[in-house]
Amino acid sequence: MKNLSPRELEAWLREHQPQLLDVREPWEYTICHLEGSELVPMREIPAWAETADPEQEIVVICHHGIRSRQVAIYLESRGFRNVINLTGGVEAWAREVDPQMATY
Repeated sequence: MKNLSPRELEAWLREHQPQLLDVREPWEYTICHLEGSELVPMREIPAWAETADPEQEIVVICHHGIRSRQVAIYLESRGFRNVINLTGGVEAWAREVDPQMATY
């Protein structure tokens, strides 16, 4: 698993088009999320992984980077090869990249 800080991810996204996988709960996603991200709550990841492309680049996102790290580890254990964890989650993204983003 690769870990990227918000600033590193911001730069990386200029050249890559990964799937942005937000694993928070719907109420959290409603408050704030990265544009273009797909909401798949953590509890739904096993079913999602059964039909997802294990070769697709995937950036896993949560509030502080803890749930996303757990999901990234799980996905790698299921054969996903290009998994990236956003360290610090949307909270750090709001602080470092997008100060206009709502926080909670």
